[in-house]
Amino acid sequence: MATTPLEKTELRGRNGNKMADDAAIIEESGSLDSGRNKDSVVMARMGKKQQLNRSFGFIPVLALSSTVLSSWESICATFAAGLVNGGSVALVYGFILAAIGTMCLAASLAEMASITPISGAQYHWTAQFAPKRAAAFVSWMQGWITVFAWQAALTSVAFLAATQMQGLFVLQYPDYIYKRWHATLLMWALTAITFVINVFGIRILPHLETLAGACHVLFFFALLIPLVCLAPTTSSAKFVFTDFQNQGGWSSDGMSWCLGLLTATFSLVGFDGAVHMSEEVSNAPLTIPRVMVLTILFNGLLAFGFLLAILFSIGDVERALNTPTGYPIIEIFYQATGSTHATTVMMGAIIVIDFTSAFGILAATSRLTWAFARDRGLPFSDFFAYLNPHYKIPIRAIALVATFVLLLSLINIASTTAFNAILSLTTLALYCSYLIPISLLVLKRLKNEPIPFASQTLPSTRNHALPPVPACEHHGTWDTQTHSDPAMAWMESDALHQTDAQNSSAPYSSHHAHDSSFQHSNGSVVHGGADAWAARAQVDAPFPAHLHEPS
Repeated sequence: MATTPLEKTELRGRNGNKMADDAAIIEESGSLDSGRNKDSVVMARMGKKQQLNRSFGFIPVLALSSTVLSSWESICATFAAGLVNGGSVALVYGFILAAIGTMCLAASLAEMASITPISGAQYHWTAQFAPKRAAAFVSWMQGWITVFAWQAALTSVAFLAATQMQGLFVLQYPDYIYKRWHATLLMWALTAITFVINVFGIRILPHLETLAGACHVLFFFALLIPLVCLAPTTSSAKFVFTDFQNQGGWSSDGMSWCLGLLTATFSLVGFDGAVHMSEEVSNAPLTIPRVMVLTILFNGLLAFGFLLAILFSIGDVERALNTPTGYPIIEIFYQATGSTHATTVMMGAIIVIDFTSAFGILAATSRLTWAFARDRGLPFSDFFAYLNPHYKIPIRAIALVATFVLLLSLINIASTTAFNAILSLTTLALYCSYLIPISLLVLKRLKNEPIPFASQTLPSTRNHALPPVPACEHHGTWDTQTHSDPAMAWMESDALHQTDAQNSSAPYSSHHAHDSSFQHSNGSVVHGGADAWAARAQVDAPFPAHLHEPS
């Protein structure tokens, strides 16, 4: 009987030769030069079968990640909260602070993604770095935090697009009476369209994301230029860079400033969306880290530029904040153009990007949900881990995510305050999901415990308690330090393989194979990184056993 590529990884224990095993894994499909084959090797080492189609290249996934953030569009929708709490000082300097901090987070997670590019992302990394006794519980909680955060993010985008439409209704038809259930119905319609695109339009989704990414950049200039050129008045530099406001009723100016900071953090959160799509991305260990870092860089620059344009062109601040449309940006566009039709076109561009960002968010959320079900973290996991054999997508996970949006939107009918309170957890939950694996890795550094990867090109980080540096531009060899822990040796061998695939002249140390072994109590020995990690997991139980088994 012919063995599958995944089964051939078990041969590692017989010959102790990592490179020979890599050749066995890809024997059926061709040479290692193929990005698809590199990804198959990585998936096999993680104990997972390649089940999804890798239809996303660098440009489509970069476009998807950029539109998921939609940073400058998010600034347009939420800057009023920062203007009231902290004023322009909180918006400008808070954004700079948030951008720097988020870039550090993205760089740290990017290196983890370069080693373990898997849809589960944060909860997998948490399991790898957490203390063995706590790993199962902490990673399970991490999975729920991340799933909830992305679910709330999708609901937030649908809510913003729906209420911005209502704002345009008020602008065009002053007699229109705003109703909360109108927004809920619009959310249902947007979610239904997004579901159809993600299921029946899956083959064109990469092309749609590329188009949306191009519009994301083009619309930036299409709105920025008329806003700056047509604004009737220009705010002073003193207002833009030194004005502080505390109109939220807070007794502490510091608390007010921190609340204003949420505008910036909300616009930059979600850069891990690319990681959750990694099992559908070609050459994921290289592509995903680059996308994560570039997403923050590009979106940060665009958002900061548009933020300055808004502040310099805001005109009558009180009139903007008290607009009946509910969105000050609509009033600012109207003051600049003097035309309801021009304002509608400009806001329509923002709504289009908000709408298309939902395509990517639903895709990322459903892949995360599917991965969590695959690892049995959800109720009825077997049901939601199902992949449609025709489309090769987790259609039940997609339906679950879409259904949850429909149910959450019903809360808006009863209480907008309660609904907003739930959605406000998006930013907090996502940043928590970033900080947990990073904190665990930093803790390992502080304890001088072996870590699974380190870049030789940046040696200054090896002896300091700092988050890992991005590996996306690394073309040398990975650290060849021997680790006694099988899980760490497995991670290390992945890193070495990725470098070898990119640079055939890179040296390979055979001790990575023979050091990663585990002896059962019955005397049998399991060799090889992933296999030894799985075997040891049955004894030490650092993570639920099902996460170590091929699925």
